[in-house]
Amino acid sequence: MDKVTIDLRTYDIGFVSASPEDYASMISALVIRSWDEGADVVLLPEFTWMGLEQFVVGENKLSEVAVLFWKKLWPIVQKKLSYSQKVCVLGTVPFLMSDGSLRNRSPILCEGRVLYQDKINLTPWETAFTGGDSIQIFEYQGVKIAVIICLDIEVPELSVALRGQGVDIILVPSATENEMGVERIGRCASARAVELGCYVGVAHLVGRSQSQLVDDNLGRLAWFTPSQAAFRRSPREYLSENFHEGLHFHRNVLDLKMLQRMRLIVQETNPSQLRGTSSHLSIIASNKPTDT
Repeated sequence: MDKVTIDLRTYDIGFVSASPEDYASMISALVIRSWDEGADVVLLPEFTWMGLEQFVVGENKLSEVAVLFWKKLWPIVQKKLSYSQKVCVLGTVPFLMSDGSLRNRSPILCEGRVLYQDKINLTPWETAFTGGDSIQIFEYQGVKIAVIICLDIEVPELSVALRGQGVDIILVPSATENEMGVERIGRCASARAVELGCYVGVAHLVGRSQSQLVDDNLGRLAWFTPSQAAFRRSPREYLSENFHEGLHFHRNVLDLKMLQRMRLIVQETNPSQLRGTSSHLSIIASNKPTDT
């Protein structure tokens, strides 16, 4: 497959549902709508599933949301969304580990295969979670995909870890509460597209809820390509307006031939093709002038 159509979708955490099953059905319907209208891949925002908090009681709501989703709803969602030749990155939801710790985990379905990605670096308010320890790279129709969750796209070490892995697209489910958060994600996502020579798509959570974790959310949809000659005749950066609420989507096309063409060009400055130039650098920190 030379071209892959990708829908980036916001989700409004403030929507009220009659039951957990209705909530899951509404999200599944958004994914299926994109697929029916021609999308191959659908990305939903970080903490999309925290709307389930309205259906749980008790002190440890994150753990209860984890049990509700993974034990009760995930088998239903898998059955609905295990489509041949389709991919969905279903935002994130708490996951309860065997030792009782929580991960901020993204459930992924790729042509019926069940995959996941854990958030590695955590924000100051994600104190109930522990970070993951690996990046999963999976393949869909010859396209290599990595899911990097929110703050992780701001971390240069992850970009370094992905260099040389041949990733074609990074999908970023995100949740931010203010303009500065939205801006950080967008600016760093754009940098990753340049550094790694890949596409990057971002989808943010929006809306207000009673959740202490995601009570007030501002976000947008963003799409970035490499800034290389192969892309000079196509738009290289899309940023929607900032949304406070509602369901919004933006459709994008990943052109694998353009990536392949870019990677064959050697007479062009391209940071994604540098190998090991920074690993041998020494850092000098001194208040004294160096010898000349």
